[in-house]
Amino acid sequence: MWSPQIGGVPATDAADRLRWRDVPPGPALWCVGTHGGAGESTVALALGARTTDRTWPQTPTGTAPARVILIARTSAYGLMKAQAAARQWAAGEAGTAQLLGLVLVADAPGRLPRPLRELAQVISGGLPATWSMPWVEPWRQGETPTLDHPAVRALRAAVPNELYQP
Repeated sequence: MWSPQIGGVPATDAADRLRWRDVPPGPALWCVGTHGGAGESTVALALGARTTDRTWPQTPTGTAPARVILIARTSAYGLMKAQAAARQWAAGEAGTAQLLGLVLVADAPGRLPRPLRELAQVISGGLPATWSMPWVEPWRQGETPTLDHPAVRALRAAVPNELYQP
């Protein structure tokens, strides 16, 4: 696992920091939305993970760290919030959370505009891994993501989670 102690990463502005939240120890995978509307609940449902309401989960001293996946939309705002969370983690300001990577959730159908693609690539370069969740119109209209949906299967195949049922 890549260490978050990266030399020279400045502390984040207090206004951009995600808060910390105590969680019980255990094997849970935690989804951390970097902004409201990021898709934290949808991705958590797809991965069989738990949500933190945009906070870094902290386990009790002496227990395994919480395994975390950041969630952000691919809008400019969402990407900037993902970048701030990544910077917070890289500066060592995410507490004991073990960051596995970032899921970028499409904010609209179709290909990302070039400036957003480039920003996503920059952010991805500073994280252990990045995965994508495509736009799924039925989910926008209230359909629940199911394990048989191709987007869910693809994400579950990519994201490490030993809790998946075979």
